[in-house]
Amino acid sequence: MDLMTMDQQYIAHTYNRFPLQIIGGSGSTLYCADGKEYIDLGSGIGVNIFGINDEAWKCVVTEQLNKFQHCSNLYYSKPSALLAQMLCHRADMSKVFFSNSGAEANECAIKAARKWAAQNKGKEYVHIITLKQSFHGRTLAALAATGQDVYHKDYQPLPAGFLHTEVGNVAQLEALLKEYPCAAIMFEAVQGEGGVMPIGQAYADALSSLSREYNVLLIADEVQLGNGRSGQLYGYMNYAMKPDIVSTAKGLGGGLPLGATLLNEELAEVFSFGDHGTTFGGNPICCAGAVNILSRIDEPLLQGVRNRSSYIYNELSNAKGILSVSGMGLMLGLEIEKPSRQFAQELLHRGVLVTTAKQKLRLLPALNIPMEQLKQAVQTIKDCAAQ
Repeated sequence: MDLMTMDQQYIAHTYNRFPLQIIGGSGSTLYCADGKEYIDLGSGIGVNIFGINDEAWKCVVTEQLNKFQHCSNLYYSKPSALLAQMLCHRADMSKVFFSNSGAEANECAIKAARKWAAQNKGKEYVHIITLKQSFHGRTLAALAATGQDVYHKDYQPLPAGFLHTEVGNVAQLEALLKEYPCAAIMFEAVQGEGGVMPIGQAYADALSSLSREYNVLLIADEVQLGNGRSGQLYGYMNYAMKPDIVSTAKGLGGGLPLGATLLNEELAEVFSFGDHGTTFGGNPICCAGAVNILSRIDEPLLQGVRNRSSYIYNELSNAKGILSVSGMGLMLGLEIEKPSRQFAQELLHRGVLVTTAKQKLRLLPALNIPMEQLKQAVQTIKDCAAQ
Protein backbone atom coordinates (compact mmCIF):
# COMPACT_ATOMS: atom_id res chain seq x y z
CA MET A 1 0.00 0.00 0.00
CA ASP A 2 1.51 3.35 -1.03
CA LEU A 3 1.58 6.28 1.37
CA MET A 4 -1.23 8.30 -0.23
CA THR A 5 -3.55 5.28 -0.25
CA MET A 6 -2.67 4.54 3.38
CA ASP A 7 -3.37 8.16 4.32
CA GLN A 8 -6.74 8.16 2.57
CA GLN A 9 -7.73 4.84 4.14
CA TYR A 10 -6.81 5.59 7.75
CA ILE A 11 -6.87 9.38 8.27
CA ALA A 12 -10.18 11.24 8.56
CA HIS A 13 -10.99 13.05 5.33
CA THR A 14 -10.87 16.58 6.73
CA TYR A 15 -8.16 17.90 4.38
CA ASN A 16 -8.29 18.36 0.62
CA ARG A 17 -4.65 17.45 0.13
CA PHE A 18 -2.57 18.24 -2.92
CA PRO A 19 -0.93 15.11 -4.44
CA LEU A 20 2.47 15.84 -2.93
CA GLN A 21 4.51 14.02 -0.28
CA ILE A 22 6.96 16.21 1.65
CA ILE A 23 10.15 14.43 2.69
CA GLY A 24 12.37 17.33 3.74
CA GLY A 25 13.41 20.87 3.12
CA SER A 26 15.66 23.80 3.86
CA GLY A 27 14.56 27.40 4.34
CA SER A 28 11.82 28.14 1.81
CA THR A 29 12.58 25.07 -0.30
CA LEU A 30 10.63 21.84 0.17
CA TYR A 31 11.88 18.47 -1.06
CA CYS A 32 9.23 16.04 -2.21
CA ALA A 33 9.00 12.33 -2.93
CA ASP A 34 8.60 13.06 -6.65
CA GLY A 35 12.24 14.17 -6.66
CA LYS A 36 11.36 17.82 -7.25
CA GLU A 37 12.03 20.92 -5.17
CA TYR A 38 9.36 23.53 -4.52
CA ILE A 39 9.40 27.15 -3.36
CA ASP A 40 7.17 27.26 -0.29
CA LEU A 41 4.89 30.31 -0.08
CA GLY A 42 2.61 28.70 2.51
CA SER A 43 5.04 27.93 5.37
CA GLY A 44 2.71 25.32 6.83
CA ILE A 45 -0.15 27.87 6.82
CA GLY A 46 1.92 30.57 8.45
CA VAL A 47 3.76 28.38 10.96
CA ASN A 48 7.34 28.01 9.75
CA ILE A 49 8.17 31.71 9.91
CA PHE A 50 11.90 31.04 9.56
CA GLY A 51 11.39 28.26 7.05
CA ILE A 52 12.10 24.55 7.17
CA ASN A 53 15.03 23.09 9.12
CA ASP A 54 16.03 26.41 10.67
CA GLU A 55 19.37 25.70 12.36
CA ALA A 56 19.12 28.15 15.27
CA TRP A 57 15.65 26.89 16.19
CA LYS A 58 16.67 23.25 15.84
CA CYS A 59 19.63 23.74 18.18
CA VAL A 60 17.59 25.11 21.09
CA VAL A 61 14.77 22.61 20.59
CA THR A 62 17.23 19.69 20.53
CA GLU A 63 19.05 21.03 23.58
CA GLN A 64 15.80 21.15 25.55
CA LEU A 65 14.73 17.73 24.24
CA ASN A 66 17.92 16.25 25.66
CA LYS A 67 17.10 17.72 29.10
CA PHE A 68 13.42 16.76 29.49
CA GLN A 69 10.55 16.65 27.03
CA HIS A 70 7.61 17.40 29.32
CA CYS A 71 6.72 18.24 32.87
CA SER A 72 3.44 18.92 34.58
CA ASN A 73 2.27 22.51 34.98
CA LEU A 74 2.31 21.75 38.70
CA TYR A 75 6.05 22.51 38.57
CA TYR A 76 8.21 25.38 37.32
CA SER A 77 10.25 25.22 34.11
CA LYS A 78 12.65 27.79 32.70
CA PRO A 79 11.49 27.85 29.03
CA SER A 80 7.88 28.75 29.83
CA ALA A 81 8.85 31.43 32.36
CA LEU A 82 11.32 33.02 29.93
CA LEU A 83 8.81 32.99 27.10
CA ALA A 84 6.07 34.47 29.28
CA GLN A 85 8.37 37.31 30.32
CA MET A 86 9.35 38.02 26.71
CA LEU A 87 5.76 38.03 25.49
CA CYS A 88 4.56 40.32 28.26
CA HIS A 89 7.40 42.77 27.74
CA ARG A 90 7.08 42.83 23.94
CA ALA A 91 3.28 43.22 23.94
CA ASP A 92 2.96 45.38 27.08
CA MET A 93 0.83 42.72 28.76
CA SER A 94 0.84 41.32 32.30
CA LYS A 95 0.11 37.58 32.19
CA VAL A 96 0.14 34.69 29.72
CA PHE A 97 -1.73 31.41 29.56
CA PHE A 98 -0.05 28.80 27.35
CA SER A 99 -1.99 26.25 25.31
CA ASN A 100 -1.38 24.14 22.21
CA SER A 101 -3.20 25.88 19.36
CA GLY A 102 -4.96 28.98 18.15
CA ALA A 103 -8.40 27.59 18.89
CA GLU A 104 -7.37 26.88 22.49
CA ALA A 105 -5.85 30.35 22.81
CA ASN A 106 -9.17 31.82 21.68
CA GLU A 107 -11.18 29.59 24.02
CA CYS A 108 -9.06 30.92 26.88
CA ALA A 109 -9.67 34.50 25.71
CA ILE A 110 -13.43 33.86 25.69
CA LYS A 111 -13.35 32.39 29.20
CA ALA A 112 -11.24 35.27 30.51
CA ALA A 113 -13.59 37.86 28.99
CA ARG A 114 -16.71 36.23 30.38
CA LYS A 115 -15.28 35.82 33.87
CA TRP A 116 -14.10 39.44 33.88
CA ALA A 117 -17.55 40.61 32.79
CA ALA A 118 -19.32 38.47 35.39
CA GLN A 119 -17.13 39.91 38.13
CA ASN A 120 -17.13 43.52 36.97
CA LYS A 121 -20.41 44.09 35.12
CA GLY A 122 -22.82 41.32 36.05
CA LYS A 123 -23.44 37.68 35.19
CA GLU A 124 -25.76 38.59 32.32
CA TYR A 125 -22.89 40.27 30.40
CA VAL A 126 -21.96 37.20 28.40
CA HIS A 127 -22.20 38.25 24.75
CA ILE A 128 -19.11 38.47 22.59
CA ILE A 129 -19.32 40.35 19.30
CA THR A 130 -17.19 39.06 16.44
CA LEU A 131 -16.97 40.02 12.79
CA LYS A 132 -18.65 38.37 9.85
CA GLN A 133 -16.15 36.44 7.70
CA SER A 134 -13.96 35.95 10.78
CA PHE A 135 -12.34 32.64 11.72
CA HIS A 136 -11.42 31.83 15.31
CA GLY A 137 -11.03 28.05 15.38
CA ARG A 138 -12.85 24.73 15.20
CA THR A 139 -13.57 23.90 18.84
CA LEU A 140 -17.19 24.65 19.66
CA ALA A 141 -16.91 28.06 21.33
CA ALA A 142 -14.28 29.23 18.84
CA LEU A 143 -16.52 27.92 16.06
CA ALA A 144 -19.49 29.84 17.47
CA ALA A 145 -17.29 32.94 17.50
CA THR A 146 -16.42 32.38 13.84
CA GLY A 147 -18.60 34.60 11.66
CA GLN A 148 -19.07 32.20 8.74
CA ASP A 149 -22.19 30.03 8.48
CA VAL A 150 -20.41 27.52 6.25
CA TYR A 151 -18.39 26.31 9.25
CA HIS A 152 -21.48 26.05 11.48
CA LYS A 153 -23.42 23.61 9.30
CA ASP A 154 -24.24 20.28 11.01
CA TYR A 155 -22.71 21.34 14.36
CA GLN A 156 -25.76 22.90 15.97
CA PRO A 157 -26.51 23.79 18.64
CA LEU A 158 -23.39 25.89 19.05
CA PRO A 159 -22.64 27.62 22.37
CA ALA A 160 -24.83 30.70 22.80
CA GLY A 161 -23.78 34.28 23.39
CA PHE A 162 -21.99 35.17 20.15
CA LEU A 163 -23.07 38.01 17.86
CA HIS A 164 -21.68 38.77 14.40
CA THR A 165 -21.43 42.16 12.73
CA GLU A 166 -20.31 43.37 9.31
CA VAL A 167 -16.77 44.72 9.06
CA GLY A 168 -16.92 48.47 8.58
CA ASN A 169 -20.53 48.86 9.73
CA VAL A 170 -20.01 50.97 12.85
CA ALA A 171 -23.73 51.66 13.31
CA GLN A 172 -24.52 47.94 13.35
CA LEU A 173 -21.77 47.30 15.90
CA GLU A 174 -23.01 50.06 18.19
CA ALA A 175 -26.59 48.82 17.90
CA LEU A 176 -25.49 45.39 19.16
CA LEU A 177 -23.59 46.99 22.05
CA LYS A 178 -26.73 48.91 23.01
CA GLU A 179 -29.11 45.96 22.70
CA TYR A 180 -27.13 43.12 24.27
CA PRO A 181 -25.19 42.84 27.55
CA CYS A 182 -21.70 42.35 26.10
CA ALA A 183 -18.40 41.19 27.55
CA ALA A 184 -16.08 41.74 24.60
CA ILE A 185 -15.45 42.47 20.94
CA MET A 186 -13.17 39.97 19.18
CA PHE A 187 -11.43 40.78 15.90
CA GLU A 188 -8.68 39.86 13.45
CA ALA A 189 -6.72 42.81 12.05
CA VAL A 190 -6.68 40.88 8.76
CA GLN A 191 -9.34 38.25 8.21
CA GLY A 192 -7.29 35.32 6.94
CA GLU A 193 -9.83 32.59 6.22
CA GLY A 194 -12.30 35.32 5.31
CA GLY A 195 -10.40 36.28 2.16
CA VAL A 196 -7.27 38.01 3.52
CA MET A 197 -9.05 41.31 4.11
CA PRO A 198 -7.72 44.00 6.50
CA ILE A 199 -10.33 45.68 8.68
CA GLY A 200 -8.88 49.13 7.91
CA GLN A 201 -7.79 52.01 10.13
CA ALA A 202 -11.20 53.68 10.41
CA TYR A 203 -12.92 50.53 11.62
CA ALA A 204 -10.03 49.70 13.94
CA ASP A 205 -10.44 53.15 15.49
CA ALA A 206 -14.17 52.50 15.90
CA LEU A 207 -13.51 49.18 17.64
CA SER A 208 -11.15 50.89 20.05
CA SER A 209 -13.43 53.83 20.85
CA LEU A 210 -16.64 51.81 21.18
CA SER A 211 -15.02 49.19 23.40
CA ARG A 212 -14.02 51.99 25.78
CA GLU A 213 -17.39 53.76 25.57
CA TYR A 214 -19.38 50.62 26.37
CA ASN A 215 -16.83 49.14 28.80
CA VAL A 216 -16.27 45.91 26.88
CA LEU A 217 -12.98 44.13 26.39
CA LEU A 218 -11.14 44.14 23.08
CA ILE A 219 -9.75 40.75 22.04
CA ALA A 220 -7.19 40.63 19.21
CA ASP A 221 -6.99 37.26 17.46
CA GLU A 222 -3.38 37.21 16.26
CA VAL A 223 -3.19 33.47 15.62
CA GLN A 224 -2.23 33.79 11.96
CA LEU A 225 -1.14 37.42 11.57
CA GLY A 226 0.91 37.64 14.75
CA ASN A 227 4.58 36.99 15.38
CA GLY A 228 5.95 39.38 12.79
CA ARG A 229 3.90 38.44 9.75
CA SER A 230 2.18 41.83 9.51
CA GLY A 231 5.44 43.80 9.54
CA GLN A 232 4.93 44.51 13.24
CA LEU A 233 5.09 42.01 16.09
CA TYR A 234 1.27 41.84 16.08
CA GLY A 235 -1.16 42.98 13.43
CA TYR A 236 -3.17 45.29 15.70
CA MET A 237 0.01 47.34 16.23
CA ASN A 238 -0.31 48.57 12.64
CA TYR A 239 -3.54 50.27 13.73
CA ALA A 240 -2.17 51.61 17.05
CA MET A 241 -4.74 49.57 18.99
CA LYS A 242 -4.46 48.52 22.65
CA PRO A 243 -6.39 45.27 23.10
CA ASP A 244 -7.10 43.85 26.54
CA ILE A 245 -6.51 40.26 25.43
CA VAL A 246 -4.32 38.89 22.62
CA SER A 247 -4.42 35.32 21.35
CA THR A 248 -1.63 33.91 19.22
CA ALA A 249 -0.22 30.60 17.99
CA LYS A 250 1.01 29.35 14.56
CA GLY A 251 4.38 31.07 14.03
CA LEU A 252 5.13 31.42 17.74
CA GLY A 253 6.31 27.82 18.10
CA GLY A 254 8.29 27.81 14.86
CA GLY A 255 6.75 24.47 13.87
CA LEU A 256 5.79 22.99 17.22
CA PRO A 257 2.27 23.32 18.69
CA LEU A 258 2.01 26.31 20.99
CA GLY A 259 -0.74 28.81 21.72
CA ALA A 260 -0.67 31.81 24.03
CA THR A 261 -3.34 34.09 25.49
CA LEU A 262 -1.97 37.41 26.73
CA LEU A 263 -3.86 39.36 29.40
CA ASN A 264 -3.42 43.03 30.26
CA GLU A 265 -3.04 44.43 33.77
CA GLU A 266 -6.78 44.65 34.38
CA LEU A 267 -7.18 40.94 33.63
CA ALA A 268 -3.92 39.76 35.19
CA GLU A 269 -5.69 38.08 38.10
CA VAL A 270 -8.93 37.12 36.37
CA PHE A 271 -8.05 33.42 36.60
CA SER A 272 -7.46 31.70 39.91
CA PHE A 273 -6.44 28.13 40.71
CA GLY A 274 -8.58 25.63 38.83
CA ASP A 275 -10.31 28.16 36.55
CA HIS A 276 -8.46 26.96 33.47
CA GLY A 277 -5.75 24.48 32.64
CA THR A 278 -4.01 22.23 30.15
CA THR A 279 -1.80 19.15 30.19
CA PHE A 280 0.52 20.01 27.32
CA GLY A 281 0.27 23.82 27.11
CA GLY A 282 3.60 25.49 27.79
CA ASN A 283 5.55 22.35 26.88
CA PRO A 284 9.25 23.07 27.58
CA ILE A 285 10.41 22.03 24.10
CA CYS A 286 7.80 24.21 22.39
CA CYS A 287 8.57 27.14 24.69
CA ALA A 288 12.33 26.83 24.18
CA GLY A 289 11.77 27.00 20.43
CA ALA A 290 9.44 29.98 20.84
CA VAL A 291 12.00 31.89 22.93
CA ASN A 292 14.39 31.54 20.00
CA ILE A 293 11.73 32.58 17.50
CA LEU A 294 10.59 35.63 19.46
CA SER A 295 14.14 36.81 20.13
CA ARG A 296 14.74 36.99 16.36
CA ILE A 297 11.61 38.98 15.52
CA ASP A 298 13.41 42.31 15.68
CA GLU A 299 13.20 45.55 13.72
CA PRO A 300 15.58 44.47 10.92
CA LEU A 301 13.46 41.35 10.35
CA LEU A 302 10.22 43.36 10.45
CA GLN A 303 11.63 45.87 7.98
CA GLY A 304 12.49 42.95 5.73
CA VAL A 305 8.89 41.75 5.97
CA ARG A 306 7.63 45.19 4.97
CA ASN A 307 10.10 45.37 2.07
CA ARG A 308 9.08 41.95 0.76
CA SER A 309 5.43 42.86 1.10
CA SER A 310 5.94 46.05 -0.93
CA TYR A 311 7.77 44.08 -3.60
CA ILE A 312 4.89 41.60 -3.96
CA TYR A 313 2.32 44.42 -4.07
CA ASN A 314 4.26 46.36 -6.69
CA GLU A 315 4.84 43.32 -8.89
CA LEU A 316 1.36 41.78 -8.75
CA SER A 317 -1.11 44.65 -8.25
CA ASN A 318 -1.36 45.43 -11.96
CA ALA A 319 -0.27 42.09 -13.37
CA LYS A 320 -2.35 40.49 -16.11
CA GLY A 321 -4.90 38.02 -14.74
CA ILE A 322 -4.65 39.35 -11.17
CA LEU A 323 -7.62 41.48 -10.16
CA SER A 324 -6.45 42.71 -6.76
CA VAL A 325 -3.96 42.22 -3.94
CA SER A 326 -5.09 42.51 -0.32
CA GLY A 327 -3.66 41.84 3.12
CA MET A 328 -0.82 43.09 5.24
CA GLY A 329 2.88 42.29 5.45
CA LEU A 330 3.51 38.72 4.32
CA MET A 331 -0.10 37.64 4.67
CA LEU A 332 -1.45 38.52 1.25
CA GLY A 333 -4.43 37.49 -0.84
CA LEU A 334 -4.55 37.53 -4.63
CA GLU A 335 -7.90 37.83 -6.37
CA ILE A 336 -7.38 36.12 -9.69
CA GLU A 337 -9.41 35.46 -12.83
CA LYS A 338 -8.97 31.69 -12.58
CA PRO A 339 -10.52 29.51 -9.83
CA SER A 340 -8.13 29.65 -6.87
CA ARG A 341 -7.78 25.89 -6.37
CA GLN A 342 -7.04 25.38 -10.06
CA PHE A 343 -4.50 28.20 -9.98
CA ALA A 344 -2.78 26.71 -6.92
CA GLN A 345 -2.59 23.37 -8.75
CA GLU A 346 -1.01 25.05 -11.78
CA LEU A 347 1.56 26.76 -9.56
CA LEU A 348 2.38 23.42 -7.93
CA HIS A 349 3.19 21.98 -11.35
CA ARG A 350 5.51 24.96 -11.87
CA GLY A 351 7.29 24.44 -8.55
CA VAL A 352 5.55 26.97 -6.25
CA LEU A 353 3.36 26.01 -3.27
CA VAL A 354 0.58 28.33 -2.07
CA THR A 355 -2.64 28.08 -0.07
CA THR A 356 -6.10 29.45 -0.79
CA ALA A 357 -8.71 31.42 1.17
CA LYS A 358 -12.23 31.82 -0.23
CA GLN A 359 -11.69 32.52 -3.93
CA LYS A 360 -8.25 34.00 -3.39
CA LEU A 361 -4.72 32.74 -3.51
CA ARG A 362 -3.12 33.20 -0.11
CA LEU A 363 0.60 33.93 0.26
CA LEU A 364 2.17 33.16 3.66
CA PRO A 365 5.90 32.80 2.96
CA ALA A 366 8.60 32.53 5.59
CA LEU A 367 9.42 35.98 6.93
CA ASN A 368 13.05 35.59 5.86
CA ILE A 369 12.46 34.08 2.43
CA PRO A 370 15.48 35.02 0.26
CA MET A 371 14.62 37.75 -2.26
CA GLU A 372 15.99 35.59 -5.07
CA GLN A 373 13.46 32.88 -4.33
CA LEU A 374 10.67 35.38 -3.77
CA LYS A 375 11.34 37.03 -7.13
CA GLN A 376 11.34 33.64 -8.84
CA ALA A 377 8.04 32.67 -7.20
CA VAL A 378 6.40 36.02 -8.00
CA GLN A 379 7.45 35.73 -11.64
CA THR A 380 5.96 32.25 -11.76
CA ILE A 381 2.68 33.61 -10.37
CA LYS A 382 2.68 36.38 -13.00
CA ASP A 383 3.38 33.93 -15.82
CA CYS A 384 0.66 31.56 -14.64
CA ALA A 385 -1.91 34.34 -14.18
CA ALA A 386 -1.24 35.76 -17.65
CA GLN A 387 -2.04 32.50 -19.44
